[in-house]
Amino acid sequence: MSSLESQGARPRSMRTALGRVRALGAAHSGTQDFWRQRLTAVAMMLLTIPLILLLFIVASTWHMKIGMQVVIEDYVHNEKLKIAAIMANNFFSVAVALAAVYAIFKLSSGV
Repeated sequence: MSSLESQGARPRSMRTALGRVRALGAAHSGTQDFWRQRLTAVAMMLLTIPLILLLFIVASTWHMKIGMQVVIEDYVHNEKLKIAAIMANNFFSVAVALAAVYAIFKLSSGV
């Protein structure tokens, strides 16, 4: 017996507590939200692959820049030429990274 019946009041609905729980709720969109959440979870899983590739490109070009800078600093003795070579190395590294990122986006978009 429910607490309403024990107090002598008439229950408002004939539905059981389980029946009320299984309903969609006040927003009437429980199932739709559930499937949207699953779809976005799959999308995030698929997007981690390009993200990992992009992070790999950044790390690789940074590694390349540091390695070439060490070689330039060790073997170029003319100070002006050394500064010019380090600047060229920085610009080249950025250009390689941007070209690689552009290529990844181009391949992933299918254009």
